[in-house]
Amino acid sequence: MPPLGDSLLQHLRLELREPALDYAEPPAPTSGGYDTRIFGFRLAGAPEAFSIPLILRVFDRQHPPARALSERVVQNVVAELGYPAPRVLLANADATIIGGAFLVMERLPGRPLFAERRLGVASTLVATQLRLHALDADVLLEAFDRAGSPLGRELVTVEGFLARLERRIAQEKLSGLERAMRWLVEHRPADERRRVICHGDFHPLNILMAGGRVTGVIDWANTVVAHPALDVASTRVILRFIPVELMDVPPVLRGVVGLAARVLAARYVNGYRRRQRLDATRLAYYEALACIRALVRTAAARLAPVGESGLNPLDASLFGERLSAHFARIAGVTPALPPAPRA
Repeated sequence: MPPLGDSLLQHLRLELREPALDYAEPPAPTSGGYDTRIFGFRLAGAPEAFSIPLILRVFDRQHPPARALSERVVQNVVAELGYPAPRVLLANADATIIGGAFLVMERLPGRPLFAERRLGVASTLVATQLRLHALDADVLLEAFDRAGSPLGRELVTVEGFLARLERRIAQEKLSGLERAMRWLVEHRPADERRRVICHGDFHPLNILMAGGRVTGVIDWANTVVAHPALDVASTRVILRFIPVELMDVPPVLRGVVGLAARVLAARYVNGYRRRQRLDATRLAYYEALACIRALVRTAAARLAPVGESGLNPLDASLFGERLSAHFARIAGVTPALPPAPRA
């Protein structure tokens, strides 16, 4: 058994007060997550709540430990409101136990939307996202208020999100992003009275389906309470600009797949607009914000010392340069990225 599995089991024995606890199925890596490690496992001799298929989500050390606690609040609130998010059974911000802050949550059935169906992807995205946007966002804000330090509603507000981006750009000396960040602060839309729970990373790989229905929505790390245009913009940017070369697609088909992705993005936005009004200017602003969120991560990863960056294929690809060009088309300001280190 790998050291992570040993350490987790010892911790769970203490946490659940079950000294005879063991694995029915030891942790095995599963797909998903550019900045987390994800494992599926099952326990033997566990209390009823833990006697189900489980997921372990381990955060890289560069993430603030409070991220695990924040995701627990978000997922449990939206699940309690009737949305298909996995309930978190255990969250721990102590990175020394298994090498990173972590979550233990229920493993929902199903496969990613793209794997389950080829037709109706856009309409499924729209219907599932509108269902999320219909939830009471104040319930989530109040849950963060009750959670206390190190949490607080600023973790899921646009104001807090912008402030964290500004701090990270300053602290990590990402000077090529400073002008773009100023543009975002100065051009933030007024009249944001309509606020919903925005997933922030809503795309087909984060939606699970089985038997023709949505069984789960996963990866709630980027949740913000904001105007729904923020969520739509984030999804549109992901669908339009994720590099086809990173997909499991033969090179000869990449042109066709790239065109299909652009068509999917257009159908998705048009489908949402048929159900809810979206202002074009507001949507463009939030696309710019989605670009900077990704560019901050990419710039920091590319500047990290060799061996510490954990540079993933997405950050090493031309995804960042494509987002920089898109931001420039919206704002007239071009974010500057450091070049990706050569392998």
